[in-house]
Amino acid sequence: MSSLMNLGHLYALLAYVMWGILPLYWKVYEDVGAGEILAHRIIWSVVFVMVLIAVTRRWGLLKQGLPDAKSRWAVMMCSILISLNWLIYIWAVNNGQILQASLGYYINPLVNVFVGVFLLGERLSKWQGAAIVLAGIGVLIMTVSYGEFPWVAITLALSFSIYGYTKKKVQVDPMVGLSLETVIVLPFALFYLFFFAQGGQALSVLSGWELAGLTLSGVATALPLLFFAEGVKRLPFTVIGFIQYLSPTISLLIGVLAFGEDFTVVEMTSFGLIWSALVLYSLQMVKKQKTVEIQPNVSS
Repeated sequence: MSSLMNLGHLYALLAYVMWGILPLYWKVYEDVGAGEILAHRIIWSVVFVMVLIAVTRRWGLLKQGLPDAKSRWAVMMCSILISLNWLIYIWAVNNGQILQASLGYYINPLVNVFVGVFLLGERLSKWQGAAIVLAGIGVLIMTVSYGEFPWVAITLALSFSIYGYTKKKVQVDPMVGLSLETVIVLPFALFYLFFFAQGGQALSVLSGWELAGLTLSGVATALPLLFFAEGVKRLPFTVIGFIQYLSPTISLLIGVLAFGEDFTVVEMTSFGLIWSALVLYSLQMVKKQKTVEIQPNVSS
């Protein structure tokens, strides 16, 4: 169990660090519409995961990936939710809303903890509960400071929480699940790109290396999702929620330091509360892990 948890932590860390630095990648394509980038993201994700399926010889698993109606509906729901999440996030990055996108992923861990406790029956210690309260206060301050309803943040938070919960409830092989999720929306992406967007702006506004880089959107999209799915399989949802604070923190720093977005005293206060909560929660997890490792030696 301990080794599975450690592996789960590694997968989750890789996923959230990769998601944290994605604004640097999407910002390259700010002259291309969010819908067109989403279409490319879906198309190249399908190509990437199909290559992985072929290399790992999982065609058999792909055929058996949806054994019942519950699994089919779950994968369809995941496909819709993750596509919505991608679209809103890309739009936010390319319209000077990286901080609000970061807020969405600050809210998301609180939603994940709520889901873990009330829907999945997971339990929190008193110190973990205190960490949740600290983080909640920080997020509330940041939310109120916007002075308007943060629809980008709320949409991102809810769509990704429900996506993670659905994947947690339905045990489908992560690579197979992602393959099916992207294949479901592939026809819509192709239709949008070639008929609605008439081939899109990419060919006319991007340089050669930018066009080549766009083909890597499949890797940038699918790889962290695969890591996330592997982490979700091995870790409680409440733990996933707190590791997730890495992603918006990295994105927030990129928005402020690289793209010059405002970082006020209010946001600094919220940032401090959230990171204090993360430190408190992490110390509790380390203490718990040491207790688990010591117990076998005591019994012997």
